[in-house]
Amino acid sequence: MSITSAIVLGVAVVVVLYFVVVYNGLVQLKHNVAKAWANIDVLLKQRHDELPKLVEVCRQYKQFEQETLQRVTEARARVAAAREKHDVPALGQAEGMLRAGLGQIFAVVEAYPELKANEHFMQLQTRITALENGIADRREWYNESVNVHNVRIEQFPDLIVARLFQFASQPLLQFANAEKADVDLKALFGT
Repeated sequence: MSITSAIVLGVAVVVVLYFVVVYNGLVQLKHNVAKAWANIDVLLKQRHDELPKLVEVCRQYKQFEQETLQRVTEARARVAAAREKHDVPALGQAEGMLRAGLGQIFAVVEAYPELKANEHFMQLQTRITALENGIADRREWYNESVNVHNVRIEQFPDLIVARLFQFASQPLLQFANAEKADVDLKALFGT
């Protein structure tokens, strides 16, 4: 084998190894995004299962605001539909509606001392609040995973491998402006 052949072979091996390393790194990032989404999905499912219990406990108090319960029920259905379709933008919007509805339930319950004293309601409120905190943590991890993935597939020279193997950018989980706005406590408490 001549020196030229050895150099060409050596360069070819280095290029192939580089492509393998980049490809494997991109696969790892893609699976990190999927794993982060799966973690959110588990918590959304758990919360989805708890919400009907909360609504039912509230409904037992006849004078409790039915409009608030209806909004939570509708938002729950939208979250479930977006979750099933893996529609991240729709999920972000539906999550905003659901969180606003839950916040309203927890604020309005102050006017119902019997409901506030109900042990089952308090357990559900604690459980749902813990799930909300978990979802918020998982959202942060999901968005970080998506960001790392999206940056990597756009950086040169990795973008060559990403385009060659059709790695697509992933959407961030963003929230509606209503969820980011300050809470109007006067409206919630009717003062």
